[in-house]
Amino acid sequence: MGATMTEALLAPDAEFQKLVRTRYNGNPGAMTELAVRIMVGRDAPRSPADGLELLREAARQDDAAAWRHLAVTAAAGVGRPQCWQDAIDALARAANLGDASAARQRRMLESLGIASAADARSWTGHFDTRLLRDAPRFAAHIGFLPLALCKYLIELSRPRLQRAQVFDARAGGLKEDPMRTNTSAAYSVIDTDVIMQLARARIARAAGVALDTLEPVEVLHYAGGEAYRPHIDFFHPSLPHYADEMRLRGQRVKTCLVYLNAGYEGGETDFPKLGLRFRGEAGEALVFDSVGADGAGDMNTLHAGLPPVRGEKWLLSQWIRERQQPIA
Repeated sequence: MGATMTEALLAPDAEFQKLVRTRYNGNPGAMTELAVRIMVGRDAPRSPADGLELLREAARQDDAAAWRHLAVTAAAGVGRPQCWQDAIDALARAANLGDASAARQRRMLESLGIASAADARSWTGHFDTRLLRDAPRFAAHIGFLPLALCKYLIELSRPRLQRAQVFDARAGGLKEDPMRTNTSAAYSVIDTDVIMQLARARIARAAGVALDTLEPVEVLHYAGGEAYRPHIDFFHPSLPHYADEMRLRGQRVKTCLVYLNAGYEGGETDFPKLGLRFRGEAGEALVFDSVGADGAGDMNTLHAGLPPVRGEKWLLSQWIRERQQPIA
């Protein structure tokens, strides 16, 4: 799969490290909280190297949450080479120290038959593929995520739901827009867990890309009547802020949608220019290209999330770029 999210990191700031360790001496929980904030720049200066080093120090002081976060950094390859065995071992340490989330993740790993790095590599790399069309390429993967894992992601995301946003082509950044009326739960890397990182690694394998080209993952929820009107996932270079985004982080080239539940009517993903409407079974994934062979955005991939007419719809949405993404 190539590189993972090993974004070039400067060495930790020795003076800052000393200051924090002195300030939080005997309080590894506070050190962990600061570490995860500065790792991604959440209400704090962004310094992944310092954040990772502080996590390691808090873990040496047996902070359970620090071990849980270290499990994620190992699974995602954040600031270090990706390593499933280190992730599994750190998760076990967190669970043994009483971390409830880590214990729940270990139970999920057991249900997936994952006890070692070899198990994780095998699980992320085997799936059934059904090619729907060649150009643009659309592939469906039946049973991509087990139903228990789908339910896990829904339960994890329900309390995090907020009004979904769109990229603002005029001003940059994100904004609420009437074209998207559903809710979503967006996850920074520090908000994910080992189970979600396994799902992301499986998506990367299905899409044939490196793990570090994946944007932060979102879990989407559509109540009855909620929709995402026709849109494209790629950035159009003629729009100023889209051009800036492409220079900074690259083009969006692929999308993966994993359908997490059944029991609703309507709610298809509609591709009107292709005459294709897709509604996956629970656990099924759809991976499609957003650009052509020349790398230019393909307007034929215009699509909409149609509203459920009965019940609620859940899916995992994963955008994929053409190059490595920063830690976010």
